[in-house]
Amino acid sequence: MTETGSAIVKTIVLVEDDDVVRQLTAQVLEEFGYRVQALRDGSSALALLQSDQPCDLLMSDIGLPDMDGRALVEAARKLRPTLPVLFASGYNERELLDEVRARDTAAATDSIVKPYDLTVLASRLEELANKRSGI
Repeated sequence: MTETGSAIVKTIVLVEDDDVVRQLTAQVLEEFGYRVQALRDGSSALALLQSDQPCDLLMSDIGLPDMDGRALVEAARKLRPTLPVLFASGYNERELLDEVRARDTAAATDSIVKPYDLTVLASRLEELANKRSGI
C-alpha cells in the first residue's frame, strides 16, 4: 500500500484479456481510488507478482488465453500466499470459487459476474481489502 496525503492507495493487479473490458474496468477501479496494474494475461501477472511491485489485491478473469484464472491463482499463491483474489467471469462461477476456497484458506477469495454492478464491485473489493488488512 502506498500512502498519499492521509489516504492509503491500494494497488490492484487486474488481469483481463478483453481489451475493452480491461480498459473500462481499470478506469472504474481508478475512479474508486485504486492504483491499477492492468494486464492482458496470466504470464504478465505472474511476472509482476515475482517482482517487488506492490499488489494488495488480484482481480482476474477466469478465462484467460494462456492459463485460466484458477491456474493463475495457484501460481500467485506460491508467490504471495495471503493475496486476496476477486475472480471475474461472464458466468456464475460459484462452484469454481467454492473449490478454490476449499484448497486455499490462507487468503480471502470472492467472485463477481460480468457485466459488473459497480456497487457490488466496490463492495467486494472493499471487503477483500479489509480482510487482508485485518479490519
